[in-house]
Amino acid sequence: MKLPHPSPLLIKEREKKKKVMAFGTFDVYHKGHENYLEQAKKLGEYLIVVVARDKNVLRIKKQETRNKEQKRKKILEESGLADEVALGDLKDKYKIIEKYRPDVIALGYDQKVDLVELKDKLKEFNLNAKIVRLKSYEPEIYKSSKLKK
Repeated sequence: MKLPHPSPLLIKEREKKKKVMAFGTFDVYHKGHENYLEQAKKLGEYLIVVVARDKNVLRIKKQETRNKEQKRKKILEESGLADEVALGDLKDKYKIIEKYRPDVIALGYDQKVDLVELKDKLKEFNLNAKIVRLKSYEPEIYKSSKLKK
């Protein structure tokens, strides 16, 4: 089981490796999420998964999550796919990128992201992270919006 706060040793180890950052709500964890994380993991040596905060999901998607953020975080930790799982920031969605300074940002095939804004933030952070859009995995079956019905 992962520690709630990474130890200095873990932080030092993380900094040596090519870091990949993936984002999501992961409300109803399914094979599509698993595939997304497996694809992301192949892009580097250390996968950091950022879980969307309950308040942010409500604000952006206009609906509450089925599972609270701590439960979603725990499910991802238990999946064994991520080297580290973190909750996103409540106010600034880019703060976590600045904190972890990933080498690669892995985006899901359907994630709505303002790429111009993201690239501007990366420049602001003096960060040369590669942005990669990953492939879908049977979206007609494994898509959270379809599985919630």
